[in-house]
Amino acid sequence: MARPPITDDELIARYGPHLNEAPPGGWNAGLAIDKVVNTHCCFCGQQCGIKLKVHDNTVVGFEPWYEFPFNEGKLCPKGVKRYLQGGHPDRLLHPMERDATAPGGFRNITWDQALDRVVSAIKRIQAEHGDDAFAMLSGVSLTNEKSYLVGKFARLALHTANLDYNGRFCMVSAGTGNKKALGVDRAPNPWSDIPLADVVWIAGSNVAETFPITTSYIWRARDRGAKLIVQDPRVVPLARTADLFLPVRPGTDSALFGAVLHVLIERDWLDHDFINNHTVNFDDAAAAVADMTPAWAAGITGVPAARIEEAAELWGTSATGMMLHARGIEQHTKGVDNVLAAINLGLATGKFGKPGCGVSTITGQGNGQGGREHGHKCDQLPGNRDITNPEHRAAVAKVWKCDEADIPGKGLPAEELIEAIHDGTIKGLLSICFNPLVSAPDSNFTREALDKLEFYAVIDFFLSESAHHADIVLPGSLHEEDEGTSTSGEGRIIKINAAVSPPGEARLDWQILLDIAQRLGKSEYFPYTNTEEIFDELCRASTGGTADYTGATWQRIEDEMGLFWPIPEAGHPGTPRLHEGGQFHFPDGRARFHAVPYKLSAEVVDDDYPLLLTTGRVVSQYLSGTQTRRIAALVAQYPEPLCEMHPNLATPLGIADGDLVTVTSRRGTITLPAHVVNTIRPDTVFIPYHWPGDKAANQLTNRAVDPLSKMPEFKVAAVRVERAGGHTATTDARDMELHGDQP
Repeated sequence: MARPPITDDELIARYGPHLNEAPPGGWNAGLAIDKVVNTHCCFCGQQCGIKLKVHDNTVVGFEPWYEFPFNEGKLCPKGVKRYLQGGHPDRLLHPMERDATAPGGFRNITWDQALDRVVSAIKRIQAEHGDDAFAMLSGVSLTNEKSYLVGKFARLALHTANLDYNGRFCMVSAGTGNKKALGVDRAPNPWSDIPLADVVWIAGSNVAETFPITTSYIWRARDRGAKLIVQDPRVVPLARTADLFLPVRPGTDSALFGAVLHVLIERDWLDHDFINNHTVNFDDAAAAVADMTPAWAAGITGVPAARIEEAAELWGTSATGMMLHARGIEQHTKGVDNVLAAINLGLATGKFGKPGCGVSTITGQGNGQGGREHGHKCDQLPGNRDITNPEHRAAVAKVWKCDEADIPGKGLPAEELIEAIHDGTIKGLLSICFNPLVSAPDSNFTREALDKLEFYAVIDFFLSESAHHADIVLPGSLHEEDEGTSTSGEGRIIKINAAVSPPGEARLDWQILLDIAQRLGKSEYFPYTNTEEIFDELCRASTGGTADYTGATWQRIEDEMGLFWPIPEAGHPGTPRLHEGGQFHFPDGRARFHAVPYKLSAEVVDDDYPLLLTTGRVVSQYLSGTQTRRIAALVAQYPEPLCEMHPNLATPLGIADGDLVTVTSRRGTITLPAHVVNTIRPDTVFIPYHWPGDKAANQLTNRAVDPLSKMPEFKVAAVRVERAGGHTATTDARDMELHGDQP
């Protein structure tokens, strides 16, 4: 039974009239609690509600926020321990410049000195090499206000086209596919629809570890009888209770989806009325899968034909159903194809626009949804507008009070931007909350690129691995130190409330950007005195765009526990469920089927590299680990990366659990302890990517990108494996069968 919400009276009773008395037993270490602040977790796209407890301008603990409807007080290990990072001794407190003679390679300088160096470098590089020779990389753990500001800052203060963000490594394949098929980049359903589904299909997502609160919604669906399908190369924790597990070979998801559509058509498990009245191009999609039989797909995917047929029957015969997909099908050179093939299954069976029906991406990063809506992508303007569209540019220029011609055009996406640094086209870089040395593919190449920059400045709150290569480091703000909004993976705009102020000489990120803009002579475009003013302008700039925030206000967001966009006018209630009535975001109101032929991954196995590597997350770590690797309890839970492999691979090599193994790709080598388990395909190894240096999984991954989304192929790399100092795996993934204790 759920614990009842804690009322204000109960809080006062617990902490005293001023919330400053420790409870009996002293589990808050006897500290006087100055205030309790309602806000949200700083990590994944679920954006769970949390109450932070503050003592002496320090976050010292938390309370569950039972009233917030998404998580109802529940938190994962990262959420529970998030408050511990604020007092870490690594916290950046002063501006620094590189100095090889100083301890740690940096020395403290004043803000004036630091900002003067940044601005001087920007002006010099752009004068010598052109405006686009100076670039910016941003992160989507930033609030909506800061994401919007970064986009405007790069275009009007730096006047560079070369701005992109770390969502390029996360959600862009889903966003591109959603816009091509549905006309809008947002999950079509609130998570409250999941318990209404008769079948829940999880494709390429380790929900229980990476989005744990979403698991509770799936359990509610199962409690009322829903069937659960899980599609993954690993028997992830959620898969252990699934009705149907599909152990797909990495890089073959579109073949599996194509075969399911083939069966739906063959057995007429289709919603013909929906197809005829609300979609176009079904015949093209059908023709593309005409030869994709379950038997053919079994040979490609490694999933038995009978299981593919069973998946089609469960999906095709259910009245309601939701598919939730994530990076497992998206981080590929054919990630957009995978997303389009998944959406085809929803359109073919009419599973859109109704309660308990939809095909949704699970947004990975904290503000991965809002961050891809408001302008710090290389091809985007606020409101999810297209930077190459003259009407879109004119609408934003009007709000920005600039000429449309003053807004640069489309720039380079993140991986191509790093390659342009490497080849010398881009000479200078400013990054904020982005650690490409850990998160970008082929980390040895990325390291070489950073070292080729003529000037590199970083805004962050810890000295990340990338920041070690910087010339200037500017100490910015933690999530709990600033005020703004974020947009969760279900499309709910929520309010981030400041609990404490930055320590030492650290400053709020947006204030740093405004100071640089002022020194560049562009202050007229940035007249803000607080972040609410930035949000108000963001809403005006989004008016008429697909991500329309027009009717949102901070007050409404707080009062209503979040608002779902689009909110096209003041007083509009918001839109929790998209596509109701079969209306899609195209001029004709119809969704688009897409023909999705099967393609090989950019890299395939061969005699030298006979196995497949896939990468991902673990429950206690987050992205590049800059934050979570500084929280002792999370480090203790998973202190180092492990190489997960099946006994059928490990045994012939004489590898036992815990032995050191060396994994080698065409780009690099890593040596790690083996984790020998029955819950992975025998032709596949898995390594989590949250660690730097010689433990970085991205030493091995491929820089090849999806031609549409420009997403790198993190989920497939050809490798060889050997016991450290021992035997090399020679079994070819093309021939290795699932046998023994198969998934």
